[in-house]
Amino acid sequence: MSELLAVDIQIIEILESEANPEYEKNKYNRVDLKVKDQNGEILIIEVQYNREYHYFHRLSYGSSKVIVEHMKEGQAYEEISKVISISILYFDLGAGEDYIYKGRTVFTGMHLNDELDLNQIQKSKFNYNSVSDIFPEYYLIKINQFNDVAKDSLDEWIYFLKNEEIKDDFHAKDLKEAKTTLDVMKKSKDLTGFKNLSGLKPDT
Repeated sequence: MSELLAVDIQIIEILESEANPEYEKNKYNRVDLKVKDQNGEILIIEVQYNREYHYFHRLSYGSSKVIVEHMKEGQAYEEISKVISISILYFDLGAGEDYIYKGRTVFTGMHLNDELDLNQIQKSKFNYNSVSDIFPEYYLIKINQFNDVAKDSLDEWIYFLKNEEIKDDFHAKDLKEAKTTLDVMKKSKDLTGFKNLSGLKPDT
């Protein structure tokens, strides 16, 4: 997330899990992470894996639901948390040749084609630079469309997500820690298999 958003991300807590029956009832499964960026802003990150033709509609539903869930009674609208939806997709979605897409809300003039912006008072009060900063943002990462050529640190993470492998020359943020965790998981899996074999009878 730090590489994708180009800011330092600190995870505060995991809010919900994919196994939550409430989301299964609502036909929406996701992993929510409540995170704080380097400016102290609270963000909601949704990591989604669903394989469905109406996926874009589910993105719209999901971000709206997160906003409502984290809106306390009597809370001012200006205190609504920013929502960032990150989708890690192992299937092709829509028609496009890139493997990373970003979506944001922009209001464009129908006659002058200018972009509606915040005034100086709003910028100062809300601590945002543009109207789009207030609305949810969407990142779509199409894993299978990545060509395995890591040109930057974000590509290194995508390579890892696609191949479950981290090359020695990769230097993306926290990727070395992920490699250590991956190695431990692989060793644990191997040891489990060894223990199972060691319990077999001689004549097996």
